[in-house]
Amino acid sequence: MKNLRAYFVPHPPLIIPQIGKGEERGIKKTIDAYQKIAEEIARFAPDTIIVISPHAYTYEDYYRVESGSSSKGDFDSFHAPSITFNVSHDQDFVQALIKEAGAKDFPAGTSGRQNTKLDHGIMIPLFFINKQYTNFKVVRLSFSGLPLLSHYNYGRLIQNVIKKNSDKKYVFIASGDLSHMLKSDGPYGFAEEGPLFDSRICEILKIGNFLELFSLDPNIVEGAGECGFHSLMVLAGLLDRLSIKSQLLSYEGPFGVGYAIASFQIVDSDQKRNYGEQHEKVENRELALVRKNEDPHVSLARFTLETYVKLGNTISIDKSPPELLNTRAGVFVSIKKHGKLRGCIGTIRPTTSSVAQEIIQNAISSGTDDPRFSAVTISELPDLVYSVDVLKDAEKISSLKELDIKKYGIIVRRGGRSGLLLPNLEGIKTVGEQISIALRKAGIDPDEPYTLERFEVERHQ
Repeated sequence: MKNLRAYFVPHPPLIIPQIGKGEERGIKKTIDAYQKIAEEIARFAPDTIIVISPHAYTYEDYYRVESGSSSKGDFDSFHAPSITFNVSHDQDFVQALIKEAGAKDFPAGTSGRQNTKLDHGIMIPLFFINKQYTNFKVVRLSFSGLPLLSHYNYGRLIQNVIKKNSDKKYVFIASGDLSHMLKSDGPYGFAEEGPLFDSRICEILKIGNFLELFSLDPNIVEGAGECGFHSLMVLAGLLDRLSIKSQLLSYEGPFGVGYAIASFQIVDSDQKRNYGEQHEKVENRELALVRKNEDPHVSLARFTLETYVKLGNTISIDKSPPELLNTRAGVFVSIKKHGKLRGCIGTIRPTTSSVAQEIIQNAISSGTDDPRFSAVTISELPDLVYSVDVLKDAEKISSLKELDIKKYGIIVRRGGRSGLLLPNLEGIKTVGEQISIALRKAGIDPDEPYTLERFEVERHQ
């Protein structure tokens, strides 16, 4: 693919002299690298520059492509209104991308909010490029809340369109900063995940081994407070099955936010760099192992929801194991898809004749009635992972010292309002966080008086 170049760039507003007012000198390496890639792009002379920005208008389950013939923007919100942009869109490419998405039944298109202004995630790269080269059209993309593999496959979709337009030259820019939590005196504070995330990403950018993006600990990604990971994942998919020369041109984070610039030059094809398919095979093997090792509680939850979604039937409890039929308890059924919560509904106390019936009732509710999510579809069933928490009796407590986020779940109450949070949940590190989330779920203001209860669970996963 001699008609494609790709770059990963940051978008700190203070890099613009009229905004930084001297502070930009603190990220000189980033400025120098930006100028270098702008000169490269000018020599390459692309017909179209495709930019994906984390600050574009996004949807949870849809990749929006900006439509219309053109769009404008300025740095007014950063007190530099005199710097303006007016770009023409490559409407032919947009239509080709939408057609390709339709053929692959991929959730991308121009529906939704229209004619949004240029955001700084796209304007900052354009600021440097425009100094060297202006004879190009633009395609504006956003990512979504869908899984990482979906973002990778979006990149593959874009590659297909570029291949079919081999008479034109394209530059793809993945805009995004790395961790925003590198320094305690930075704008977002410090988190130990910040430097870990940036170090791993920089290693990946140096050698171009995008398979490692899939193996990054989600807790490190979330804790780092980044905004470039999903842009980079789309770029990785764009370079699927391509041999590349990867260069990390610069990295620095003097203000508490990580800024990395990397370039990717296509050398040849390489079928071994099919990282999306490799990850999918690993994921499928892991899912098969999970299914093989399910205990009766989890197996019942899965079979219940699969039967209900496929046939609309509620299963009978007749063949459930005795330990599920002869006891009563509150039960929570949690469902995850690609590591993200897909539904969680439960009962604090028993509402049916047995744990088996409680699981059946709550598995259906988790998959179809959780107000945070749409109902599970048949196509999703193979990707779902279940866990079942059987609650032990709750007890009132009078001191936070009696809590342990790993061992105890909590219930907060005030009048008729209550909020429950299970123990040992990902991302919750302190008792304070645990209580804060439970209060928010209950609609109780932290300044209001409330009672606290704790409980243990028997977790099946």
